Amino acid sequence: MSSLRHFIVEPTKSSPAIDFNPETHSMSLRGESYPENCARFYEPVFDWLRDYLAASQSEPMVLDMEIIYFNSSSSKAFMDLFDLLDGAAQAGKPVSVRWRYHEENETALECGEEFQEDVQHMAFELVPVAA
Repeated sequence: MSSLRHFIVEPTKSSPAIDFNPETHSMSLRGESYPENCARFYEPVFDWLRDYLAASQSEPMVLDMEIIYFNSSSSKAFMDLFDLLDGAAQAGKPVSVRWRYHEENETALECGEEFQEDVQHMAFELVPVAA
């Protein structure tokens, strides 16, 4: 696990802050997500995550997401992310996602509920956040 570096992406107006820490097995995405080229933006995230999952089989992992706004391309990237994590959970890795949404943001809640319905093997918690 020591060969895997801490993965950090600073936020921009259109992309979230990303912090994946292999030592604590914690990951977070926070902010807005509507980068101009979503696939290119998230490609290194998926590369890092695949390496992490290959190196870390049994340690419980938590993904904490608080995305205020995201576009349809980001929604697809998130679903791909959840599919990857759900596959790891199916293979025996304890994985949990905390989908944080602002209480007044019904769209974020509804999207979280849809993501929650699409995963089968990992915990997916909807967490309201006071505005």
